[in-house]
Amino acid sequence: MAQDKNLSCRDCGSEFVFTASEQDFFAEKGFTNEPGRCPECRAARKQQNNRGGFGGGRNSSYQQREMHDAVCAACGVETQVPFRPSNDRPIYCRDCFQSNKRY
Repeated sequence: MAQDKNLSCRDCGSEFVFTASEQDFFAEKGFTNEPGRCPECRAARKQQNNRGGFGGGRNSSYQQREMHDAVCAACGVETQVPFRPSNDRPIYCRDCFQSNKRY
């Protein structure tokens, strides 16, 4: 059985305990690395990553994609796509694309 370990946080340098139960949880999930940050710094980093960006989620440095107007080749509805449409391939709305998607 695992024993508690004292680790140093890479961000603030404080010492924190990596408990035996946390070690068991990490092993169960298949994690091979020990945590590098204390619980406080992990929480602060998680909060920072959850601000802004795509839908308020991770990677807040991404910009909103430029969308382009198009007409669905199947049903004729006006839609938007995240690429500049060209006339060499058909464009589908979300519903038509999902119904014709091959798995």
